[in-house]
Amino acid sequence: MVKQQQKASPLAAVKELSRDRDRRARELAKSGKTVVGYFHCFIPLEIFTAADILPFRIMGNPDEPQTIANTYIDPANCPYLKSCFDLAMKGGYDFLKGWATPDSCDSMINVSLIWNYNMRPPWRHWLNVPNCLHEESFTFFKEEIALFKGKVEELAGRKISDEDIHRAIDLHNEQRSLLRQLYELRKPDPPLIDGSEVVEVMVAVTSLPVAEANELLKGVISDVEKRRNRREKKTRLLAWGPEMDAPAFLKLVEECGGNVVADDLCLGTRFFTNNVEKTPNPLDGLSSRYLGSVVCPRMIRGKGQGWASREQDLEDRFGHIKKLAQDFSVKGVVLYVMKYCDLHEFDVPDLRDYLVKNGLPVLHLETDYSTSAWAGLRTRIEAFLEMLP
Repeated sequence: MVKQQQKASPLAAVKELSRDRDRRARELAKSGKTVVGYFHCFIPLEIFTAADILPFRIMGNPDEPQTIANTYIDPANCPYLKSCFDLAMKGGYDFLKGWATPDSCDSMINVSLIWNYNMRPPWRHWLNVPNCLHEESFTFFKEEIALFKGKVEELAGRKISDEDIHRAIDLHNEQRSLLRQLYELRKPDPPLIDGSEVVEVMVAVTSLPVAEANELLKGVISDVEKRRNRREKKTRLLAWGPEMDAPAFLKLVEECGGNVVADDLCLGTRFFTNNVEKTPNPLDGLSSRYLGSVVCPRMIRGKGQGWASREQDLEDRFGHIKKLAQDFSVKGVVLYVMKYCDLHEFDVPDLRDYLVKNGLPVLHLETDYSTSAWAGLRTRIEAFLEMLP
């Protein structure tokens, strides 16, 4: 009798998806489903889901040498975006019907223009996102989401009703709640799930249809909750920075004796902080959540208009990081910044001062996104961990 093949556990499925993250999306595209790529946390994914389109987060590959990008893009540009473009030019995103991107930074603006000119995607949309949080900003952004909805309707070939969007909001809110539940499992000491594993979960989740990803998350949470025999305690850290879409860096930290148990990352808490409020016009809830809850260095938060004290300005910009550090009992903070990421680099001096003043030691690391450069960081990470209590 032939043995029935055993189904992979949710955590095993996550590892497989994080290694080969476009496999499922390619299967769906081949079966006729429309798959669209997107960048950053400002794109309202509910609009895609409401139109039965799979939003697929575009990422780079720090293990893949960039052999094409430097021919088209200035070397003094975001290495993460160059990696994404390099993969696209090699056919890595040939299953996408198009892509959507916000005006998140100058590098994104420049690379998107080069991408559109050379790749000629059949569908694309540029989402204008205000840089401040005035009342008028939310009104403007709601209108931008309405324009985005219209472009998605053209791609889908049908209208998107408010009921469609409300159902999509429910699904994505469920996902945000599940991710927060997963993060809660990092609070015990030792945490029930390592930082490198969480990155794999995030990579997998952003490559699947939301309902499918939610079922996977439920299985992962159930598996992780059963872990009760962990004894090795490592130094608890918080990571701050832009994109961290590969587990290799966090595995290096873990090898050095640390464990990232909390984060303020683009592919981390910024992705799932706060649900979308259910409003009669769903675009009101989407505008409020995506503009008001995504804490990114590109945004002017709090007063920040010249009349706030420095202390109040720092609290408005970085108070949420202090709260994360307290909630997850971290001993130090790693500021992980890629070269030429001006938005994050400009925040480093103020953030470092703020964290040190609040009793949190800081390690500032600048990388070029390539795993080949991470090994050289080992000595600095080990020295930092030796300094911590």
